[in-house]
Amino acid sequence: MSNDAHVYVKTQTEYEYTRRKRREDMRAQVTTFAIMIFLTLVSFTSVAAGFSKYYIVPIILLLAAIQVVLQLYYFMHMSEKGHAVTTFFLYSAATIGFTILLTFLTIIWW
Repeated sequence: MSNDAHVYVKTQTEYEYTRRKRREDMRAQVTTFAIMIFLTLVSFTSVAAGFSKYYIVPIILLLAAIQVVLQLYYFMHMSEKGHAVTTFFLYSAATIGFTILLTFLTIIWW
């Protein structure tokens, strides 16, 4: 084992920046989690209220899509630097999948 181990000590400015950044990240995650809980409650409430299924299904699908985007962006850390290639491939696959789905639905119902 070497005795030449270097220990890096953060300056006060680096420490404060890291602490502020982590606090902002945590606040964003808690806020996003609260939004997703609210969207889930809206979905359950619309089903429990007995609305028409032609109203409920599109609303639930829209709220689910919003939750997927929020989960990817905040909880899977897609908003951070260094995830550009992953983000590109993910959104490209989603676009291709949506296009294929739309194509098949158009072929079947047209």
